[in-house]
Amino acid sequence: MITPQNLVRHELIGLTVLVTDHAGSRTKGRVVDESRNTLTVDVSGFEKKFIKDQCVFRFLLPVQMKWVKVDGRVIVARPEDRIKKKLKPW
Repeated sequence: MITPQNLVRHELIGLTVLVTDHAGSRTKGRVVDESRNTLTVDVSGFEKKFIKDQCVFRFLLPVQMKWVKVDGRVIVARPEDRIKKKLKPW
């Protein structure tokens, strides 16, 4: 189960996300792909890529229906490596 404490070590694909980029604009959609440096988000049928270390993400946890804020710099890593590595408390 995804919790606020283990979100950054969990699979992000499929989660609803609200993205605030460095310019201050906000975009809401569903994560469809992830690479080391980017998240690809489906926004009304169009895919937009966001650079992780330049954005702040708010993920909606599906069971708790709770928004969790994550600084993109915390999740810069390949998904399979991010799950394994030790992370500083955020």
